[in-house]
Amino acid sequence: MTLDDAVLLVKEEYQFASDNFTPMASAHEGIAVIREEYLELELEVFHGDAEKAKAEAVQVAAMALRFLVDGGKW
Repeated sequence: MTLDDAVLLVKEEYQFASDNFTPMASAHEGIAVIREEYLELELEVFHGDAEKAKAEAVQVAAMALRFLVDGGKW
């Protein structure tokens, strides 16, 4: 996977989340969402497979971007 490929995946996941869920209402909500996605990534790394781990890493990155973008609204 190239950097461009990874960025495209994160951008698509970010857009999906933005289209289907309300903005993060606070830093507390944001960190909870990021933590949830991180814990899912951790499970896949230690007990799953590489492809599922990559998908979870994309979600972690996308939620971190949402934290940055939505944070301007708090």
